[in-house]
Amino acid sequence: MSTISWSEHGEMHSARWHSENGAPAPTRIEVVDDTLTADIALRRRRAGSTLLWRGDYPGARQLLSALGRRIDKRSAPREDDIARLFRAHRAQRAERARLLGGLVVLLEPGHRLELRRAPEVADACREAYGSWEEPTLVSLSELLGVLSAHQWQQKGVPIPALDGRIHARYGVFSPVRSEYVDLVAEAPLPPTEGHLTVFDLGTGTGVLAAVLARRGATQVTATDINPRAVACAQDNVRRLGLEDRVTVVETDLFPPGRADLVVCNPPWLPGAATSALELGVYDDSSAMLRGFLDGLADHLRSGGEGWLVLSDLAEHLRLRGAGELEGLIAAAGLEVIGRLSTSARHPRATDPRDLLHAARSQESTVLWRLRAAVC
Repeated sequence: MSTISWSEHGEMHSARWHSENGAPAPTRIEVVDDTLTADIALRRRRAGSTLLWRGDYPGARQLLSALGRRIDKRSAPREDDIARLFRAHRAQRAERARLLGGLVVLLEPGHRLELRRAPEVADACREAYGSWEEPTLVSLSELLGVLSAHQWQQKGVPIPALDGRIHARYGVFSPVRSEYVDLVAEAPLPPTEGHLTVFDLGTGTGVLAAVLARRGATQVTATDINPRAVACAQDNVRRLGLEDRVTVVETDLFPPGRADLVVCNPPWLPGAATSALELGVYDDSSAMLRGFLDGLADHLRSGGEGWLVLSDLAEHLRLRGAGELEGLIAAAGLEVIGRLSTSARHPRATDPRDLLHAARSQESTVLWRLRAAVC
């Protein structure tokens, strides 16, 4: 963890630097307040200065919003080809995040934000970061994400298939899109001679593990490589009273043994994540998708099924070629025994102003029912 020093009112100050996205520690800090205009702030950010905010809290949020509007106005990509447009859009979003991430605030020991009219942030920060005993600099945009996630965690997301709510923690992908949950709630379960055992790979909040337990699975092993996701899923399992049927373990993809049903809902887009939060969206080199397919046959019981739940947005963005997924399935020694699909229902799918509307309007979420190919 880097330590940052700066001069303020003729005195030297220091604090730790923390970034969930792995942003490098600032090298030049300027102390700013409510007298700073958005245009000047943007020029200073482009020149490499990190802006430590000492005005009031609402002023910091207003400045961040004004900076975002100026960046979006100047940087909107223009491309006719959808794949190039998507790459340009991602590059613009990464640059936007970099510039906005340079407006920072100081969290004092105990996660105190000592700005005028600042909200209480200690509980949200403690949930996301753990305990800190020294002053720490964080970007305002990250702090706002922590506060928003804490509100979502407290409120939860209603899941009709559970007749209950799922509570997502900071850094864990929230099941706000219901399409993939509905597919898992509706797909026919594989026939078994007694108990139905399930592996849920990359469980995240644990929502699919919980749905399958409620559908009658007697033993569900949910896995995730992210410790935050493991803790989040365990908490949701307890809330729903499913501890006797769902076990959550921290591991990469498959647990030991075989199951009647193996479910995987990997990140939907191939590509490298530019932040920790993007890991729920981007699957670098399709590593998780390939790992699931290549290991599935060895982890299925006789007559068992694998369910791959995946959006086809990658095909519409030309990030994955037509027939490429089917080729990966066949190469892994698997065959498709059924498909269920549903159209995208999120707001951007029907918003013609969205930059990627041409692709999003055609998006479907598909549940692929797979089994080991018969030789």
